[in-house]
Amino acid sequence: MRIKVCGMKDEENLRDVLELQPDYVGFIFYEKSPRFMGETLDAEVVKDLPKSSRKVGVFVNASIDQILRTVKKYGLDFVQLHGEETPDFCRSLQFKGINIIKAFRVDETFNFTQLNNYKPVCDYFLFDTKAAEYGGTGLSFDWRLLERYDNEKPFFLSGGIGLEDAETILELKERSNLRIHAVDVNSKFETQPGIKNIEALRAFIERLKVEAIEA
Repeated sequence: MRIKVCGMKDEENLRDVLELQPDYVGFIFYEKSPRFMGETLDAEVVKDLPKSSRKVGVFVNASIDQILRTVKKYGLDFVQLHGEETPDFCRSLQFKGINIIKAFRVDETFNFTQLNNYKPVCDYFLFDTKAAEYGGTGLSFDWRLLERYDNEKPFFLSGGIGLEDAETILELKERSNLRIHAVDVNSKFETQPGIKNIEALRAFIERLKVEAIEA
């Protein structure tokens, strides 16, 4: 089971997280987020991170120029689009060689058929909880809604995931045909916005990795 740790903005904490060898680390470039990276991390520090942990930049309704500049500055491997970006917008980035994770905020009214328009222009989907703000709410959505997902595109499972959810995630993956590519964690593993609780993260990662192997 792959892991994405999102919302990093402190260099020392980032180093500690990287020792846990997550598959992805996320950096938020949305100014309204309490985890907005701004200039708190030097671009060269981010560029030089181990290639084993792929760097994801999170954007919300940003311009294509802003995204491209940020990708170049920090050497990002993926762009996560967490706003109302259209398929044409994704296609424009894809044309520039950008790897795309398109996020969707899910509740009981979510129409999964809209994903068909995004399928050719995204590498992965990400399903998060629908809320007034974009991401980092600490709230989860009803994962039973994913039974409506009939697309073969792999996705990231996100939204208020904590240590207590490890077994449920493994059960969900085991009993369904859902193509869960990775689990995305953030606020439930924080001591304050942008600072991760290393011991809680370690326990979560070990539980998912070990139990997935044993299964």
